Amino acid sequence: LQTENGVLLPSLQYALPFLDLHGTPRLEFHQSVFDELREKLLERVSAIALEGKVEERYKKLEDLLEKSFSLVKMPSIQPVVMCVMKHLPKVPEKKLKLVMADKDLYKACAVEVKRQIWQDNQALFGDEVSPLLKQYILEKENILFSNDISFLQNFFSPSPKTRRQGEVVQKLTQMIGKNVKLYDMVLQFLRTLFLRTRNVHYCTLRAELLMSLHDLEISEICTVDPCHKFTWCLDACIREKFVDNKRARELQGFLDGVKKGQEQVLGDLSMILCDPFAINTLALSTIRHLQDLVGQDTLPRESPDLLLLLRMLSLGQGAWDMIDSQVFKEPKMEAELITRFLPLLMSFVVDDHTFTVDQKLPSEEKGPIPYPSTIPEAFTKFLQENRIACEVGLYYILHITKQRNKNAFLRLLPALVETFSDLAFSDIFLHLLTGNLTLLGEEFALEEFCTSLFDGFFLTACSRKENVHRHVLRLLLHLHHKVAPAKLESLQKALEPTKQSGEAVKELYNQLSEKLELRKPSPAEVTETPSMELPLPTVPTPAPR
Repeated sequence: LQTENGVLLPSLQYALPFLDLHGTPRLEFHQSVFDELREKLLERVSAIALEGKVEERYKKLEDLLEKSFSLVKMPSIQPVVMCVMKHLPKVPEKKLKLVMADKDLYKACAVEVKRQIWQDNQALFGDEVSPLLKQYILEKENILFSNDISFLQNFFSPSPKTRRQGEVVQKLTQMIGKNVKLYDMVLQFLRTLFLRTRNVHYCTLRAELLMSLHDLEISEICTVDPCHKFTWCLDACIREKFVDNKRARELQGFLDGVKKGQEQVLGDLSMILCDPFAINTLALSTIRHLQDLVGQDTLPRESPDLLLLLRMLSLGQGAWDMIDSQVFKEPKMEAELITRFLPLLMSFVVDDHTFTVDQKLPSEEKGPIPYPSTIPEAFTKFLQENRIACEVGLYYILHITKQRNKNAFLRLLPALVETFSDLAFSDIFLHLLTGNLTLLGEEFALEEFCTSLFDGFFLTACSRKENVHRHVLRLLLHLHHKVAPAKLESLQKALEPTKQSGEAVKELYNQLSEKLELRKPSPAEVTETPSMELPLPTVPTPAPR
């Protein structure tokens, strides 16, 4: 049996007894030979996939697969069979079905083979993608609710290229490869989930995925996605956090270039513009343009660049409605937004300049002019009824907070209690606001400031919106040592979780309670310290003589 089935090399007849003397079992020897041969075979299969004419090389691999597939369940041979399938651009349907039916085989096969299975099995591909999408949303939410509050490092700090290196984007990019059908499936999943949940992070993933494929120069997909060049240009703006004149013209060219009959592209473009990173860039650019217009004595309607920014903001904010209704046309922009609301914002900038100059002038007998405290009714109405006005207004408030402009902040804060779709209580805005409020840390010692901020704004929504509860606790965890003790005590009572509160709120509240407990003086310090003065000894009065 050994002679018939052994390795037929004459020189081995003398070498094998030598191994016996060293106590090496024959099995070990044959196993090492087998492993060596398998490695050579794997190398050869990879080489065949690259040499000769296309038809010939694939014919060889198909023949090899036919001969070896019956042994696919043998662990020692399985890598060879999987390697052959990996290099075949089209594995026979029958073999794919057998692999798909066996969980272990499906798990063992290469992603190149899985792509061929997935492209005809949307449900199976959905099962593979779904956990990744959930993980992606969870990662975004964890950043928004992070306990590290800073105006320097926030949700929008990482560059687009850094974000694309994230695990989920990289895995999805690998799963799609160059397969347009799979790419379309992922986009369909993202659209469906965005419609179902209104979660804008799916829009971010849609843009990141396209740009990740762009980084790898996968032209098979980039050339067929009509949003590719628009997304590429917008990506550069997001990197700079500003839309300059040159790129503004490019972006306008793409929007104006949507031909009749291709309006469906607007659905995808609106989803790209609905990405919070795009909205952030457009809103920051809008505020910057408004400040420039104040200096130039120019009205908003006379600035084409500003009108384009508003057009893109409007398209992004209307993404959900457009995809839901399947009516692909740009939302009409209200004239009053440009003729009334933006000049109103500019008047706030002028108020600030006037107040600053007035403070520097020598004070006369009439005394200093107080900072304007009233809000025009129109401003509050715009924030409640117009989505674009609300978005721009919120970014203006973030801007003045970042400038440590306490007066302007307290003046406009009451307008945030009621806003369009409760945008002022959205996670992204509260994440940015809490970060910027750290710059006004010293103001938290003042009763008036805390009452306006907490009682007048945050606590109005805490009971009905758990996310607001979480953000207030995050802020206090960071700034509790700045708040007056009496105010802190009343806030602690007001923020106590209810039975309905989620675990995250309870956890944050416990952390805050522990920190406050540590700050309380110990009982020994509270008890009155004994007087250090020694009682004088009583001296008897000398008797009169």
